[in-house]
Amino acid sequence: MDITFKDRKIENYANNDRLAVRKLGKLRANNLKQRLDDLRAASTLEDTRYLPGRFHELKGDRKGQWSCDLDHPYRLVFEPHEDPIPTNKDGQYLWVEILGIEIIEIVNYHKS
Repeated sequence: MDITFKDRKIENYANNDRLAVRKLGKLRANNLKQRLDDLRAASTLEDTRYLPGRFHELKGDRKGQWSCDLDHPYRLVFEPHEDPIPTNKDGQYLWVEILGIEIIEIVNYHKS
């Protein structure tokens, strides 16, 4: 799958393991590397649906974004390159038609 980065900082973390460990900590940096490797190896987003990391669609004001777990409570958040995002007749996103993503952020979006 094609991966781009909205933020230069996250792109640097993705491409520099030492920097990622220094800024994110060893566990989060290792999980980030694993999730990105899983995404790169996938042909479509559907290939990630049942992998470790709990890849899932977000709701509410984050509808149209996906996330996966890094280390609790931090998530890697991304959006499909496809615009509009492919849907079926019931409005459900078609993961199998998503061929690329843009990494948006690493965040704890559950905090108050």
